[in-house]
Formats: sequence, C-alpha cells, structure tokens
Amino acid sequence: MKDYQKLFEPVKIGAFELRTRTAMAPMTRSFSDNETGVVTDDVVEYYRKRAAGGIGLIITEGTVISSRAKGNPGVPGIYTQEQIEGWKKVTDAVHQEGGTIAAQIWHVGRLSHPELIKGQTPEAPSAIAAEGMVPRFRKPYAEPLELSKEDINRVVGEYAQAAKNAIEAGFDGVEIHGAHGYLIDQFNSEASNKRTDEYGGDLAQRLTFMKEVISAVIDAIGADKTIIRFSAHKVDAMEYRWEDADQAIKTFTDAFREVGVKIIHPSALDAQENFAPGRTLYDLARKYWDGPIIGVGDLTADQAEAALEKGIMDVAAFGRPLISNPDFLEKVKAGRGLETYEPKTHLVTLK
Repeated sequence: MKDYQKLFEPVKIGAFELRTRTAMAPMTRSFSDNETGVVTDDVVEYYRKRAAGGIGLIITEGTVISSRAKGNPGVPGIYTQEQIEGWKKVTDAVHQEGGTIAAQIWHVGRLSHPELIKGQTPEAPSAIAAEGMVPRFRKPYAEPLELSKEDINRVVGEYAQAAKNAIEAGFDGVEIHGAHGYLIDQFNSEASNKRTDEYGGDLAQRLTFMKEVISAVIDAIGADKTIIRFSAHKVDAMEYRWEDADQAIKTFTDAFREVGVKIIHPSALDAQENFAPGRTLYDLARKYWDGPIIGVGDLTADQAEAALEKGIMDVAAFGRPLISNPDFLEKVKAGRGLETYEPKTHLVTLK
C-alpha cells in the first residue's frame, strides 16, 4: 500500500484551510432547476457526500452570473436571492462535514443559444459564432453580439456581484472561470477576439478584460478568497494549444501578479502532456509562479503525489473519479479499487 504523505497533508492556500492537498474539480452536472437556476436537494446531498469523503477543497460546477451567462440546461445560478438561499443549504452541508467549498463563477459568452437565455442573444468580444453544438442541447451555437464598453462594464459588475453573492451564500471563496473557451477566454483568444480597442491586440492586451474581472472580484471579496482558472484548450477547440506555451504562461502570470492574484488553477486535459519540450503545463506554471497552484488533468493518486512532491502543484484536483467514488480518498488511503466512471450511468445519477 502506497503512503501518500503529500496528498493527505493539510495545507493553507490563501484563506482556504484545507485538510488535504486535494480538490474536487468543477464539473457541469446540470441537476439544478432549469427555469430558476436554483440547486435542488439532490445537489445538496451530492456535495455533502464528497465533503464527507475528506476532499480538501470542493470547487462547484460552473455557476452562472446572470441569465445571459447560461450555456447548458439545468445549470445553477448565483444572481438571484432564491439561488443564494438554495446554495446556503449546500455550503451548510459541506461545512457540517468539515469541508471547504468555493463557487466557480461562470459566463459562457458565445457558447450559448437564445432558447437557453430567455430569448436574449449571446454576448462575446466579437460577433463571431463558435463552431459546433451546445452541449446537452444539440443546437448550433448562435452568432453573438459584440459587447460594447458599456456592456463590458456591466458584465464585470456581474462577476463582482456574483462573488459577493457567493460569500453571502456561505462559500469560502470563488473560482473565476477564465478557461475552456468561455467568455473570459474568448477575450483571451485571437480566434474569438478581433477587437481593435483596448480589449484587443496581442495576448497581453487581450487579457485586459480578464484583469478587470479579477480586479473587481478581488475588490469585492479579497484576493485570498479568489482563484483564477485558465487554459489553452477550449470546449469548441479541444486541440488548440498556445503556439509558444512558455511565453503564454509568462504573459498570463505577469497579468495575475499585476492585479494581485494569489491562487491560480491552470487547466490541462492531461496533466502529463508536454506543452514545451520536457515540460508540462505545471512545470511551466511553476517556472513563472511561486504562489499556490491547483493542478488538474486526469490525475491518478500516484501522479498527484509525484506532482505535489515535485512542487509543481500545491493542491491536486480530481474530477470523474469523484463522480463514481464519493469516498475516493478513503479508497485511495486504504488501497481499495475504484469504481470506474461510466458516463451512461454517472451522468444520470448523483449517487
């Protein structure tokens, strides 16, 4: 039986006091009320069970910041009082089990359809439609409206208000979803951002919107309660990678330092993938970032332990194994086998 000393070690990152160096990665489950965006009692029990299993930090599924931010049926929101009250049941349950929980605040931008957002047109940095279909909805992505500067100010304010709402709902902090081709990442990407104002240009300049969102959230709840997630790959372009990953990571981390970020969550599909010769995303991130790093990417417990020992991650996040094994950590510690994640089974049950 392997002794996972680092994995089960308590750690403090920012304001988060974690009992282990583990996290539950955010995973869209679509189990909330589709009309109201309010989480159900089943969702409460879903998070309670994972907290009871000893996970250090639970990062919720993407939680939308406005009615226009939605891109999947059945996703939760954090912009109405009813939604806030629903989330209080979740945070209470997690805290009763000794857990820590952060809300992932989310705006999908152009990756939506008017029928999902009460007849509104999706919004994005530029009026360019994404290729492909809306997940779980199976209709093509709609052509979005280009955000005006006034609209940008509104959306930045919605992120800040969502963060305040999360704290009111009992969350220990928030993760800003700046990855995977959603709104913030649409500003970051040359494929979806063709603007010629201060929000367009080279990568450093395209990060302006992201920096404004982060600054507003930090002003609202504090840097020690704020995590930023970012990635190269996008749900509408899974194969996309930065042309020069080393320079891209340097540009991102420079921007994070500029606005006072403390905790980053680089997202990789495979944490073992090389983004530069002999260097994973986390090797590159550690090259330029000496603060806390949350790592993710189809990790096994052994891979996570090795990354923690190497120091390229401070917290290792697990996704699908926690869907099929709420007691994932208990099984790892005892050397017991894991139940295999089966999409057909586990996408329709919370158990």
